[in-house]
Amino acid sequence: MGERCGWAGSEEIYLDYHDTEWGRPEYDSRALWEKLILDGFQAGLSWITILKKRDNFREAFEGFDPNIIAEWGEADVLRLLGNPGIIRHRGKIEATIGNARAWQEIEAREGFDRFLWKYVDFAPLQNRFETMADVPAQTELSQQISKDLKKAGFRFCGPTIVYAFMQAVGMVNDHLLTCPAHAPCAQEGRTTPF
Repeated sequence: MGERCGWAGSEEIYLDYHDTEWGRPEYDSRALWEKLILDGFQAGLSWITILKKRDNFREAFEGFDPNIIAEWGEADVLRLLGNPGIIRHRGKIEATIGNARAWQEIEAREGFDRFLWKYVDFAPLQNRFETMADVPAQTELSQQISKDLKKAGFRFCGPTIVYAFMQAVGMVNDHLLTCPAHAPCAQEGRTTPF
């Protein structure tokens, strides 16, 4: 058995996330939106910070139901700014509300899941990186997806955030070849609902 990807660290919450969630293909539109929002909240912070607060986020944001959040306004922004269990950043909170509205439009038009997965021809890209230094922070594809999300009304979705999102939801398999999670993620990526 090889070694896990180096970024996973040693904390149990991070190891569990690496082993059971990161890189596993996600096809649910709402779950994809949640992960993109959380990656946006991570901007400027470490993922472990978000991971430790994820349950608080889910409670504060009504289970990340974009149809609920799309109806929110200033009172909700102020309520969230007073919640010490989440990242209290006005711009990111306001962006989440706007992103919920953008999600609704995409979901009604084609499905948010299809909107995203079409960029990789509905099957995860299988990278074969050997070291963490080989893994890019962004790619031409993440730049294009970022551009298209922004055009659709999304915020806090730059190309680096989008690439981290693509890794997390299994649009790309960036587990290192030596990592025991690489092969299972590759196997899961062979079957898609599209």
